[in-house]
Amino acid sequence: MRQFDVFPNPDTSSRTRFPYLVVLQSDLLERLEDIVVAPLRDPRQGKPVPMLRLNPGVEVMGATYLIFMQSLAAIPRRLLTAPVANLSPRRDEIIAALDVLFTGL
Repeated sequence: MRQFDVFPNPDTSSRTRFPYLVVLQSDLLERLEDIVVAPLRDPRQGKPVPMLRLNPGVEVMGATYLIFMQSLAAIPRRLLTAPVANLSPRRDEIIAALDVLFTGL
């Protein structure tokens, strides 16, 4: 499991709203049981319009999603099995969105 890997959401109660999760946690922390993730949401769902610096758009499996940084969570690593994508090419935007979440900058 690598940082910025994208996995199908294993939680059936939230999968319709957030079909994928992206790993935010560093690869260096692989021994921890839990892993920090942010959900991906279809930009046509929900209101109000998201803040694009906080919720960067990404493409996964041919569809566009927004990373919902404000909904990040820690989940058991064992729940994530097979990644469907990796967002490493978008690293700078993802880290910038985390900066917005934690510092407001």
